Amino acid sequence: MAKVALLIGVSEYEPGLNSLPAAVKDVEAMQRVLVNPEMGGFAEADITVLKNPQRQEIEDAIYHLFSSRQKDDLLLFYFSGHGIKDDRGKLYLSTRATKTQNGKLVTPSAVAASVLHDNINDSRSQRQVVILDCCFSGAIAQGMSVKDAGIINVQDQLGGKGRAILTSSTSTQYSFEQEGSELSIYTRYLVEGIETGAADKDTDGWISIDELHEYASTKVQEAAPAMTPKFYPVEEGHKILLAKSPKDDPKLKYRKEVENRINRGKFTIPARRMLNSLRLQLKLTSEVADAIEAEVKQPYQEYQHKLEEYEATLVEAIAAETTLSETTFNDLRDYQQYLGLRDEDVASIQERIIGQQKPTVAIESKPVPSEKNPLNQFEFEVVTVNTKGKPINRSQQRAEFFSENLGNGVVLEMVAIPGGKFLMGSPENEPERSYSESPQHTVTVQPFFMGKFPVTQSQWTIVAALKKVNIDLNPEPSNFKGANRPVEQVSWDHAIEFCARLSNKTVKTYRLPSEAEWEYACRARTTTPFYFGETITADLANYNGNYTYGAGAMGEYREQTTDVGKFLPNPFGLFDMHGNVLEWCQDAWHENYNKAPIDGSPWMSDNNSRLLRGGSWGDYPKYCRSGFRFKHVSVNTFLNVGFRVVVGAPIRI
Repeated sequence: MAKVALLIGVSEYEPGLNSLPAAVKDVEAMQRVLVNPEMGGFAEADITVLKNPQRQEIEDAIYHLFSSRQKDDLLLFYFSGHGIKDDRGKLYLSTRATKTQNGKLVTPSAVAASVLHDNINDSRSQRQVVILDCCFSGAIAQGMSVKDAGIINVQDQLGGKGRAILTSSTSTQYSFEQEGSELSIYTRYLVEGIETGAADKDTDGWISIDELHEYASTKVQEAAPAMTPKFYPVEEGHKILLAKSPKDDPKLKYRKEVENRINRGKFTIPARRMLNSLRLQLKLTSEVADAIEAEVKQPYQEYQHKLEEYEATLVEAIAAETTLSETTFNDLRDYQQYLGLRDEDVASIQERIIGQQKPTVAIESKPVPSEKNPLNQFEFEVVTVNTKGKPINRSQQRAEFFSENLGNGVVLEMVAIPGGKFLMGSPENEPERSYSESPQHTVTVQPFFMGKFPVTQSQWTIVAALKKVNIDLNPEPSNFKGANRPVEQVSWDHAIEFCARLSNKTVKTYRLPSEAEWEYACRARTTTPFYFGETITADLANYNGNYTYGAGAMGEYREQTTDVGKFLPNPFGLFDMHGNVLEWCQDAWHENYNKAPIDGSPWMSDNNSRLLRGGSWGDYPKYCRSGFRFKHVSVNTFLNVGFRVVVGAPIRI
């Protein structure tokens, strides 16, 4: 039984690739915590360190890491450097000799991820940890296969059998070096989690690989929200114990309390007094306590600094150009990405600064209000959760909407959805995806308005009483009664008739969303399986809580619809996009996205099957994902199927 590691850092590159000074230092930091007998406990002779190696040297070292190993051996592969994708989206790990030609990777000069795949799958070891701190590192999980590991006795000090892959970003994201830090941002928090013991969430004296990922991921997203570390456990890989932590260390106890009490970089008055009392109880000096607090606050302070940098840059750009040119605008978006900030992070800055300066600038394409339906604003809270479904971030957002008065005190609220581009479909490594969600493709969506909620029973009753256009409508079709519950047991044909009657009443063109519009609105610029993160919980949506997704936990199974708006919305301000009722789309069913339109328009055909999205109260969590597709015959009705409406922009009056 051995613990063996291969640590690779590539800082120096050929012209065409930027140098990465932190990469070699990342390796040195990882080596430091791994060889420490109080932490990693690896023997120094069992750690191979490669700094700025050539391709063959890396491939040979990978082979020796995974070959001739025993079932009980714990193997760790770590890489820090450039991750580059080829034209097919396959990941390559850079070497010091990696080259690009006309912006494209010269593949023989880099190490294909398939080399790592093959050696991992050929190894007898049943405890394998892969950590990649590089751009597009999430692509490593594409194509990974799982071998039958058999059954062995698991020794306590090595934890569960299996494989665990930790990546600093998704398959479509960049990773960042940390300004002012010697280490890359992701590695910095991996090392910090081990070195301080703070990653030991359950305080059992051991840091499991899932605990380490959760700690680093939380810290990374506090400092650089646009960067999303990913975790891919196989079998019981999440239980692999990588390092020890001090059980009774007073500094660790104080740190954990600080982590629990801090809120957006600050403490409430009661929390401050509790920490002061705890410091005295643990006999820590004020200097030690202050240093711990400063370290915990640092990610949030870095985030605030980036916002300040972005704001200063935007102000300078507007001062220099009354109208931002396309070049300046694109550079501004690149700078935002360089800072690791998302659109939602800078939205309030844009609104405030642009409102003050009043430049002519196309920050985003928005629907245009009419005199009859002026836009109002509403504020709402958006939550992001970790892989276990625990909230790690809450933010206040704002969206615009108009209200359609249907009569009898019933209104239909329509939220403004900005136009934009997005990647439609799910990545190949998304758990429990289906073939119909492929291939991922870029779609451009024009601005439109979408129902804030699924159509409710009260709204349905009002419209069903209007003059018939093509077919009759039952004014009370729903199985689960409630004026503010979504209408269900309505077919696609019924939904089309509803839109026609509503259009006649309002003199606007109401319709069902195209499938592309629905997914774009649901994702709201997120790329995770759900718009609140990597998993789903019964506190966030109405679905069959007896089942789980990823590392999430089981929850309540309500077995019926709930009032719309019961759960928190997505970043566009739309409620119940996951669960409650499946929602009809305009499109006909197609088996996959081959030859799908890329302009956001509905994709029709002669078949009678129509698209449904979003999952329902009775569905497993995997069916509630942003990318999941479902079909039913257009004339069928079900007690878990409803719909919501859209209207184009500008509003026609």
